Amino acid sequence: MPAAGTPAGRVALAVPNCSEGRDRHTILRLRAAVAVPGVRVLDLHADPDHHRAVLTAAGPPEALLEAMVALARAARDEIDLGAHEGIHPRVGALDVLPFVFTDPAGRALAVDLARRAAARIGAELGIPCLLYGDAAARPGLRPRDFRRGGAAWLHEEIRAGRIVPDAGPPRAHPTAGVTLVGARPPLIAWNVWMPGATVDQAREVAARVREGGTAGLPAVRALGLWCPAAGVAQVSANLEDFRRTPPGALVAAVRREAGRLGLRAGPSELVGLVPAAALEGVAPAALGLPRLVPGQVLEAHLPALRRPA
Repeated sequence: MPAAGTPAGRVALAVPNCSEGRDRHTILRLRAAVAVPGVRVLDLHADPDHHRAVLTAAGPPEALLEAMVALARAARDEIDLGAHEGIHPRVGALDVLPFVFTDPAGRALAVDLARRAAARIGAELGIPCLLYGDAAARPGLRPRDFRRGGAAWLHEEIRAGRIVPDAGPPRAHPTAGVTLVGARPPLIAWNVWMPGATVDQAREVAARVREGGTAGLPAVRALGLWCPAAGVAQVSANLEDFRRTPPGALVAAVRREAGRLGLRAGPSELVGLVPAAALEGVAPAALGLPRLVPGQVLEAHLPALRRPA
């Protein structure tokens, strides 16, 4: 991809996560909000158990900024976080808004867009925003730092002044909560189904494979979840640096640790897009993704991104 901010082409990328994965009409309205001229929605993944929609959008920086503010407005108007129930941790209607840079040359642009988006969402929509990743003033902040105690915990921390928003009012929005806005390299959201496992067994496998666990995969965050709609447990992982731990290493570790519990790991699920480099040297079928299609690979969208929308 041409680095965002270079003469070869200013293409910016964002992967917003909204707290709605069940109502088709609401999801379509959220998607429509992103339809700013020049911006393309490359992927939309909605899940009823996680109750979450993950969009991947790209376009000229200023157009993408307008699209993300429009999405924040639509999420505010469409989603009541107080009535939300889902297995994925969340603190806001537009829960996280990362601007993604695919190489170091794009970092400054992603940071600038994140900070400007937070300022506008806070000022125009009345939603407090917290910056994370490369956009944060304090290095190392991640969404999990703000979600560890749940939405009610974060809202109280803000109300009490123990956490101060980077933009917006010093209180959570009554229905839209708080939005976490960041700049980061590509992150791969990868789930492995665990047929026949209990949620406690899935949690045990997740605890072993995540960074700091007995399997100790670097830059891996993992949870064991029960998905009622699917009727099966799941190890839900984020690969924060696929060069340190690619999907193949995660899948191998999950299969190995599941085997030690007398279980058999099932197929994988990719949420959003994956950089082609993360799949080098391994067949999709070996990853539990026999139906991987070219459109799930980020680079497959580059020709369209280089043409006018």
